[in-house]
Amino acid sequence: MHALPDVMTAIDPAEPGGPEVLVPVERPVPRPAAGEVLIRVAAAGVNRPDVLQRMGAYPPPPGAPSIPGLEVAGEIAAVGDGVDSGQIGQKVCALIAGGGYAEFAVAPAGQCLPVPPALTLIEAAALPETLFTVWTNLFERAYAADGDTVLVHGGTSGIGTMAIKLAKLFGLTIIVTAGSDEKCAQAKAIGADHAINYRTQDFVEAVKTITGGAGVNAVLDMVGGDYVPRNLKCLAEDGRHVSIAVQRGAEATIPIAQVMRRRLTLTGSTLRPRDTEFKSLVADELHRTVWPLVEQGLLKPEIDATFPLAEAAAAHRRMEAGDHVGKIVLTLA
Repeated sequence: MHALPDVMTAIDPAEPGGPEVLVPVERPVPRPAAGEVLIRVAAAGVNRPDVLQRMGAYPPPPGAPSIPGLEVAGEIAAVGDGVDSGQIGQKVCALIAGGGYAEFAVAPAGQCLPVPPALTLIEAAALPETLFTVWTNLFERAYAADGDTVLVHGGTSGIGTMAIKLAKLFGLTIIVTAGSDEKCAQAKAIGADHAINYRTQDFVEAVKTITGGAGVNAVLDMVGGDYVPRNLKCLAEDGRHVSIAVQRGAEATIPIAQVMRRRLTLTGSTLRPRDTEFKSLVADELHRTVWPLVEQGLLKPEIDATFPLAEAAAAHRRMEAGDHVGKIVLTLA
């Protein structure tokens, strides 16, 4: 081990609450276990699960730190048993189960990806959570392939903007929904083929018009609730519906006869509770299929705003206000 400090600054609320509970505190610097690396964090992505965790609605999985933060970028400062010590000093970004809002964070070595010169560390910190999520759900679970048309709700969110960018790189036509004409324009500027203002348009009718009645091959849905039966109406025959969040409710009424008649597939997933082996396999696949595009500067996350770690409360307020386009990132000196 290189000489590491014993304590670090972190955001680790003692009680659930509003953004005001996100204040800097001192915590012991974690030590990497076998198969893990310790990252000196330069930047950490902010994600909706962090907000839910802060409110007490989404507890960390067993064994994960109470410190929020699901993605980081920085330099490897130390390694655990079984990890090549030659990696110390390398710049990486990583998907983690928690602990990102801190000066140091532990990550499984298999969930780290190298940061190429084409990316800043702030950009790198904004990649893992949305990239892993969109890749596993839109491309693996929904089998989206070159030539497909897909519908993604929340087009200007971190997930939505990543879906747009991947869609353009992998030959998909992408339709998104957003809550204002301004956001629709921003989604199209990022690369969406079509953007529907769900406050002024019925997205089911709009999709029908856009696709000439054919429907879309896949829907990536983070809304849930009453959106699900409406999403099914948007699907073409043999269409795939993937649920990744339930912002409008965890239950829906499904027209089973329609599912049978049109051979629809309904699936979904959550990423955070999946084991290290699964996430490492995804990281390996991303390294082979997507990372060459990252290295060429063809794929970068959409950055909305950055805040110093000490202003994590302001970052959460920004996310909860819903005005952001793309990713919010915390930075560390």
